[in-house]
Amino acid sequence: MCTWDLRVLGPVEVVAADGWPIALGGRRQRELLCLLLTARGRVTGVERLVDELWPDDPPPRAKGAVRTFVSDLRRALETDRKRPRVLVTEGAGYALRVPYANADLRRVERWIGESRDAPPDTAARLLGDALAQWRGAPFEEFSDAEWARPEQARLAELRVRTIERLAHARLDTGRTDEAVSALDALVTDHPWREEAWRLLALGLYRAGRRRDALAALSRARARLVDELGLDPDPRLTELETAILRGDPVLRAPSTAQDVWSNTTSAYASVPTRTRLETTAALISDLAVSGSVAAAAEQRLAAITAAERFDDPELTARVIGRFDVPGVWTRSDDPAAAAAVVAAAERTLERLGDGGSRAGRARLLATIAMESRGTADRGAQAGEAERIARDLGDPRLLCSALAGRLMQAFQRTGLAAERRALATEIIDTAADHDLSTFEIHGRISRMQALSALGLFARADADAARVDALADTFDRPLAGVFTGLYRRMRRSEPASKAAEILARSGMAGLSRGTAGLIEVAALPDHGEATPPPDLGPYTPWARPWLAARTGDHVRARALLDTVPAPPHDLLQEALWLLVLKAARLSGHPAAERRATTALRPAATERAAGGALLDLGPIAPWLPA
Repeated sequence: MCTWDLRVLGPVEVVAADGWPIALGGRRQRELLCLLLTARGRVTGVERLVDELWPDDPPPRAKGAVRTFVSDLRRALETDRKRPRVLVTEGAGYALRVPYANADLRRVERWIGESRDAPPDTAARLLGDALAQWRGAPFEEFSDAEWARPEQARLAELRVRTIERLAHARLDTGRTDEAVSALDALVTDHPWREEAWRLLALGLYRAGRRRDALAALSRARARLVDELGLDPDPRLTELETAILRGDPVLRAPSTAQDVWSNTTSAYASVPTRTRLETTAALISDLAVSGSVAAAAEQRLAAITAAERFDDPELTARVIGRFDVPGVWTRSDDPAAAAAVVAAAERTLERLGDGGSRAGRARLLATIAMESRGTADRGAQAGEAERIARDLGDPRLLCSALAGRLMQAFQRTGLAAERRALATEIIDTAADHDLSTFEIHGRISRMQALSALGLFARADADAARVDALADTFDRPLAGVFTGLYRRMRRSEPASKAAEILARSGMAGLSRGTAGLIEVAALPDHGEATPPPDLGPYTPWARPWLAARTGDHVRARALLDTVPAPPHDLLQEALWLLVLKAARLSGHPAAERRATTALRPAATERAAGGALLDLGPIAPWLPA
């Protein structure tokens, strides 16, 4: 894994993760590194490298010098020089296989490529990030080298085209002033760029500066005709005509903000009951877009407002429109969740045998989902599933299966059952374009696969979750995949704390980083101040005491330790109890934990995909 950054869009340097430069040796050694980078992963023969490094008169032992350069570069760049993965030998040559994230040139080419088919706002971000990589002239110190000149010319043209494309994207997203400023500087430095002149005139027109736009086109024509004797691009003439005519086609495309503002303004005239149902759907979007706390508050307000109409069918629809599946078994706000469950139960009672079956199923699925980790509502989830299958409603089925999945923790060892439920959610959601449910299903399956030790398959689900989250703007999904990857890479608990701190999900974040830190401790060690363990304190404290040799305290804590909640971390918490009982000599607690863990004998204590205490079987007696 690369822990450095190769920078060639300016002075050539390699910077370590801590910000300090890495020594690259003399000029020819650095030049060799640049030559291999420009080959873009292809093998470059030693003969070619000699010709490029000593174009006039190579020394007698030039090939040996190249091999020495490679050896020295590996010493600086490779973590394992016996098995190099970045600077590799193939046949009679070498190749530099540096990930795009670790070389500014590769990042630029990647981001520019990704921007071509991206919407304007995404393209503007990618192109802006690409331009920020330039720190000066590319391969600055090798400007006199034969190989560098065409590469520098290519990159100079690439940079100018990127400025033009960024300006175009900014014009399309309403950032007119930024675009005009950049284009004004560009035509000053590159007065024969016809596309830059065209975009500048368009930007000036959209900024309400029609006279300046026509003057810009006049200046462009003077430069091209008078100084170069060239006829202007027909598009410049067409733009001039359109500006004189005030052609509507020149207006900026409507932005998402424009559409939102216009629509919400018009929606004020819609009857209140209809607005209330639509608001419930908007609150769902608010939750999956990352505003968890705000969504929870507004959800309760919408339910309260619906109940005031004294219409249980309306209340059922408002409650049911919030079909955001949970992927963690602790609620962010238990009091709010309990209030939602109470409202759903009141509405069910008022509906009795009347009302739509779909409405009843949504209420039952809501009860199952919001009761996760606190009450056994498997029967409600099962009834919701049966109704959904009878009705052939894929969205309703996904919602019911999500409720069943969050209730599938009656005991340890149910990862295989959760995997099957998650797989059906994924398949149903993918067939019917239900992106939120597909993300939910894949995160849930990633968790189950982690418990089953099938990490390669969990990796694939994590990658797909990230792709879907990027496409559909689901920022919270990355919290779970980020925590999973931290576990897979055995990164420190501080990394988990960073991810959790920006999640905004109290049910997930409270005490979790502390538990991850405690779970990583060796079986024996010095006593240290315990981290914040939040709700996981009762099961971590006996283990902390036992591992430091305080067996009396550990046994006393084990005497009163409760059973862990029926949730994603129950196997891990029971295993901490079992380890503490073994170390401190508490047979009763050991038997209790062993009995609880025996159904999970084929699993790992990694069901939450946050921490991995390893296989459970070795801790169980035959």
